[in-house]
Amino acid sequence: MALGSETGTGLVPVESAKSAISWGPIIGGTVASIGVTLMLLLLGTGMGLTMVSPWSGESSSAATVGISAAIWLVVVQWLSSALGGYLTGRLRTKWAVVHTDEVFFRDTAHGFLSWALATIFVAGFLASSLASLAGAGASAAGSVATGAGIAAAAPAASAASASDLSTGYFTDALLRPAEAGARAKEDNAAATAEISRILMQSAAKGSVSDNDKAYIASLVAARTGLSEQDARNRVDMVLKEIEDAKVAAQAALDKARKSAATTALVGTISLLVGAFIASAAAALGGRQRDDEEDLVRTTRGPLV
Repeated sequence: MALGSETGTGLVPVESAKSAISWGPIIGGTVASIGVTLMLLLLGTGMGLTMVSPWSGESSSAATVGISAAIWLVVVQWLSSALGGYLTGRLRTKWAVVHTDEVFFRDTAHGFLSWALATIFVAGFLASSLASLAGAGASAAGSVATGAGIAAAAPAASAASASDLSTGYFTDALLRPAEAGARAKEDNAAATAEISRILMQSAAKGSVSDNDKAYIASLVAARTGLSEQDARNRVDMVLKEIEDAKVAAQAALDKARKSAATTALVGTISLLVGAFIASAAAALGGRQRDDEEDLVRTTRGPLV
């Protein structure tokens, strides 16, 4: 509803000097939302600790713990948003001579601002915890890569390291003795280093050539005293273990990628729903506040 003053030619609009934003209720709703969030997070942590145990067979599965934690975080977001938004709308003063639609919009905006402030504060407060979790995840990923052995290390090598590796491999290929066992007998360290370079180069290419397999088997036979066939069987077995470790590392990284993507999507949806709940709760609280004031004015007469 527009306000104006009469002049000789008609009404002249008068703009209000008071801002449409009431920061007091917004800050109050934000503080309440943050307090409820921290309390519920602490409660969820306590309940989560009851689901894990250092004793074998007494803990819930990792999937169960993860799903429960995600559901609880969504519940925390929605409950705190609802309370903060409702208080924001209910604590504001009544806007006189303002159209009902404008009142609804302002209440909704106040609830959204309250939710945004609380979200920013909680995100900043938990930044250190999230960083710690990220560090733990990176450490776990590094452990998986280490467990994958040389097969997993090769794709992550830098361009310079890959160039040096290829040069060393081809140099070894040029200088291979006619009898592979001679190098192993003369210098075990050199033979070990050469096998490592062969395996690294083969991992980079994705497979081990038949010539490299035969040469490695000859080195193994000369160093261990195994027969040529037993040495070949041992080489095949080790190469299979390397391939299995590589596949396991890739599967673990792919699982972590999917888990991170799912967490991001669920978190985004949860925040959007939380923003909607806070806005709707603020509109509800504002309407109830206005209805209560209208009821008081009706029963007691105009407020002085």
